[in-house]
Amino acid sequence: MDRALYTLMVGANRSLQAQAVFANNLANISTVGFRGDLVDARKIVIEEAALAEVHKGTGNDISTKSDFTIGQVEQTGQVLDVALASSGFIAVQAADGKEAYTRAGDLQLDSNGLLTTSRGDLVLGNGGPISIPPAEKISIGIDGAISVQILGQSAATLAQIDRIKLVNPDVKSLIKGGDGLFRTENGKRERADPEVTLRSGYVERSNVSAVDMLTKIITTARQFEMQVKTMQTVQENSESSARIMQLS
Repeated sequence: MDRALYTLMVGANRSLQAQAVFANNLANISTVGFRGDLVDARKIVIEEAALAEVHKGTGNDISTKSDFTIGQVEQTGQVLDVALASSGFIAVQAADGKEAYTRAGDLQLDSNGLLTTSRGDLVLGNGGPISIPPAEKISIGIDGAISVQILGQSAATLAQIDRIKLVNPDVKSLIKGGDGLFRTENGKRERADPEVTLRSGYVERSNVSAVDMLTKIITTARQFEMQVKTMQTVQENSESSARIMQLS
């Protein structure tokens, strides 16, 4: 395969992959606690051996990493809404039953009284998923402590029943899954960090900028169009050269 065509093909493929990342970021602009993905397009060194591998998928050299910039914190006044005051994560039980981490603090109670995120992940406490009994009042402290006033009892009987597990792992060790949750590279469970604190009645919005994503989508679309047109030009030039060789 022509070296120029190969280079352009790889570039076009990377542009399509980047578009998918930007589109996913934009689709989650309203998702509480969402962390956008950054595209890391590494330099490609074209070698003769690589040309023979192009049909095997060689050249898909795009990778992503998460943007851990803190999003805008918004007051909601909802009792179960919490936002992390700075760095850190809320520990949850993912659909696969394993521990994972999120910044999404729009919490709620399911039909069984279990505390979950809005997408249904169980919030973890001292001994596993947090269960809250029927209560007149629920409050969440800055340290994640959950206190309740049991139905039928006086306000003086407000008692702490559990504490949300808050962790603060090195973000470089975290891997983002397809479900938007973060996990450690080795699958190790992080220890609770007492330095991580919450703001009750607030949520942290997505850290994705709509203007930035739209600009990147438009720029990448133009880049892809240019790459395809250049590929067509290279192909036409190649065919012209072949015809000239036949005439000589």
